[in-house]
Amino acid sequence: MPLPKPPATKAAILSPADFESQAAPRAERKSGKTRAEPAAPASLDLFDGAAAVAAPKLPARGGAKATAAVAAPVAAPKPASPGMPTKQLSLATPPAPGAKPRVRSPRGSGPAKLFVLDTNVLMHDPMSLFRFEEHDVFLPMITLEELDGHKKGMSEVARNARQVSREMDALATDGSLDPAAGIPLNKTGHKDAGGKLYFQTLLMDVQLPAGLPQGKADNQILGVVKSLRETESLKPGGREVVLVSKDINMRVKARALGLAAEDYFNDKVLEDGDLLYTGVLALPGDFWERHGKTMESWQQGGHTFYRIAGPMVPVLMVNQFVYLEQPGAAALYARVTEITGKTAVLKTLKDFTHAKNAVWGVTARNREQNFALNLLMDPECDFVSLTGTAGTGKTLMTLAAGLSQVLDDRRYTEIIVTRVTVPVGEDIGFLPGTEEEKMGPWMGALDDNLEVLAKGDGSAGEWGRAATQDLVRSKIKIKSLNFMRGRTFLNKFVIIDEAQNLTPKQMKTLITRAGPGTKIVCLGNLAQIDTPYLTEGSSGLTYAVDRFKGWPHSGHVMLARGERSRLADFASEVL
Repeated sequence: MPLPKPPATKAAILSPADFESQAAPRAERKSGKTRAEPAAPASLDLFDGAAAVAAPKLPARGGAKATAAVAAPVAAPKPASPGMPTKQLSLATPPAPGAKPRVRSPRGSGPAKLFVLDTNVLMHDPMSLFRFEEHDVFLPMITLEELDGHKKGMSEVARNARQVSREMDALATDGSLDPAAGIPLNKTGHKDAGGKLYFQTLLMDVQLPAGLPQGKADNQILGVVKSLRETESLKPGGREVVLVSKDINMRVKARALGLAAEDYFNDKVLEDGDLLYTGVLALPGDFWERHGKTMESWQQGGHTFYRIAGPMVPVLMVNQFVYLEQPGAAALYARVTEITGKTAVLKTLKDFTHAKNAVWGVTARNREQNFALNLLMDPECDFVSLTGTAGTGKTLMTLAAGLSQVLDDRRYTEIIVTRVTVPVGEDIGFLPGTEEEKMGPWMGALDDNLEVLAKGDGSAGEWGRAATQDLVRSKIKIKSLNFMRGRTFLNKFVIIDEAQNLTPKQMKTLITRAGPGTKIVCLGNLAQIDTPYLTEGSSGLTYAVDRFKGWPHSGHVMLARGERSRLADFASEVL
């Protein structure tokens, strides 16, 4: 209800016209001429054309004028610019004739497609049925037959085949199955899947080239794709039929037959390995000029803290390392410890390049190694990942930090080392002995680094070094990945070596073993992946680095420069 104007002079009273003007809107609201629903709130609609504004005006001093203003609230606004939508406030008033409402564009671009899935896609990712957004999925009958043949066993492929079968069983139940209408993929709670699932129910007689055997499963799937493409081409506005397969040769055969074929990319965290988070950011040369005016600084515990607010804050992440090196000025090496709104706090680092801060006799030889040692020695950092080429010092620094915190600081009870048993060449067969004896040949890198660390104390003598080596060996346990399920590590320093050979599911299994007080360190070189069907984009190490970035209790550093030898450094560049 609009209020009358306040009195202009002292002891002024309202005129009878003011009382009449306040009673007018109530009569119109009850009659239902201006509003269909009295309790409907004001809604903000977007129209392309010039729409009417139905907003009640303030009443005037005169009664007749006020009643007329409320009874006819429609006023023609200024015409909008052609092609530019204008915001209009409407109280349940229909748009003007000819006005087109602005429709939100769909999530995907272009028309929906029909994806035909190969069996290897389902066995690679059991949730691949729900990864195609608004597009439809078609499963040939031979795909179901192949899934049935691979479901027995304890391998990861067999587990994935059984998982796919359970997902399809959940989709096919709770209602009548109409093959022509399809099954909505979002009926089991997967909201991102907006398409439908179709099964092959009819035998498709397609003539493939004579060189392709008809009885092979891959060729039968190609025949289904060709038949679907011919069927869709006859329909008005038919969809594009695309084959999705992890088999490179099958995609080549499909393209040779003129069929659209694609790889399954949803399992890849990154399309390009160069886009992987490095954990290190170089500050611009004008950093102090652009951020110095509003910067706050203080000292605490031997470290200097800087609180900055400026254009650099949106690109920073917690536990990311920043540095500024300028000739003739002191270098700045800091770590982002806090991001609150538009401000970030930088904390200077402990200098592990100096001999007084050596970790078990090991000092950092370059900037990235100093960053890595700051993460490894930080008790608040529960997950650390180090990547880099061969010879960058990943294993040596991690072992030194682990021994220092187990034997000197007694922060952890022991070191647990594990790795994937994937050979570079041919498999040499079964290995005799216990679990640790079987894992011994795979832990040659551990022995080499322990030998380097044992030689650091030259004044101890041969007997002293032998006793130290026995003590070190007693604090290091070598475990196999095969027996990790269900375990919980309490106050352990866990090292996962060669983590680039892990799948995302294996990486999740290992990291979730951590109990209270446990630190997990993942080491790997994405350029040396030995696991079949695993790439830089789909590796478990890439998956962990991408998911953990920005978490306050994790950190990542990509080591850049090799320190093993000049021969190894040159070989990693040119070979």
